[in-house]
Amino acid sequence: MPLTEAGIYAAALRLIDEDGVEALTMRKLATELDANPMSLYHHVPNKEAVLRGVARTVGAQFRTVSLQDAPWQERIRLLATDFRTLAHRHPNLMAYSFSHQPDFIQPDDPFWTTLTAITTAAGVPPSEVPEIAALMAAVVIGVLNAELNGSLEQWSNLTPSGVGSGEHEATFADGAGPDQDRMFRLVVDTLIAGLESRLATGRNGRSDGH
Repeated sequence: MPLTEAGIYAAALRLIDEDGVEALTMRKLATELDANPMSLYHHVPNKEAVLRGVARTVGAQFRTVSLQDAPWQERIRLLATDFRTLAHRHPNLMAYSFSHQPDFIQPDDPFWTTLTAITTAAGVPPSEVPEIAALMAAVVIGVLNAELNGSLEQWSNLTPSGVGSGEHEATFADGAGPDQDRMFRLVVDTLIAGLESRLATGRNGRSDGH
């Protein structure tokens, strides 16, 4: 079959899912495609371009149930949960993208268009929608990145000052470590509560900080 950009990105994603971004090379990609390595360069200039193409492909495939008639709070929870599912479906790629590709999210990505639509429906003034959506995305992505690279588990096992080791260990009943599902729900609920508070302040006519 002739080489195509879509085929190259699909093969690269398979290799990334199996072995990680660092293990991906143009030669390995060519072998996966049963192609001459030099022929790849007719479609993509280098590995970085491949990674960007794969990230765009995965981002464009993101899907979430819109729940147009549901409260905006429930829509945010579902959007965040579905985005987390995507991150854990391709953890190697997503961890790399979160850390190395600041333009990973594009204006026409389904995640971004849905997030901005929900913040608009919540009553955020149009001029503030990009800023509020960006902050919410940054928090969610930061938490997901900490999940994927192991930081969240590591930090959750740090013994707080003045707390005995036995007391800290009892936090995790089965000794399996932190409940990351619960922690993610807590993050999303906190974001929602913060936006609710900001919107209520605006409706009451009070200025920020008062």
